[in-house]
Amino acid sequence: MINRLTEAISMALREEFGSGCKIHREEKRQELEEPCFFIFCISPESRRYFGKRYFRKAQFCLHYFPQDRLHANEECHAAAERLFACLEYLAVDGDPVMGTGMHYEVDDGILHFFVNYDMFVYRAEAPAPEMEEMKIKGLSERRRDGKEKGL
Repeated sequence: MINRLTEAISMALREEFGSGCKIHREEKRQELEEPCFFIFCISPESRRYFGKRYFRKAQFCLHYFPQDRLHANEECHAAAERLFACLEYLAVDGDPVMGTGMHYEVDDGILHFFVNYDMFVYRAEAPAPEMEEMKIKGLSERRRDGKEKGL
């Protein structure tokens, strides 16, 4: 589920910010091309409910590295406003998922944007394998000519 949410976040960012803004799912420490995003899931949780239902919580943190270091705070605040809108609803496997608890901090010229995606999931059972062929023998069998023969 986390990978599908990360993919949906990545697609929403690509739509909102375009291809000029790089999106990374793994931390990249060298040769950073700005502007760019890093997507992290920081505290996933799972709680079981009745039957095969589970409540999943996934808190994400997006780091935004602005292009203009001289006006980094302005650029970070503007990016955060766009993130509030584009991350409100995601399409995950064709179903809408709502982002909640959105907030952000700007620290040392880098935006840290937090959003939660909480949802119920249903764990489906693997279907039992079907029988391929079965022979049943009784007390008597029919011959090809339709007459019974004793066993």
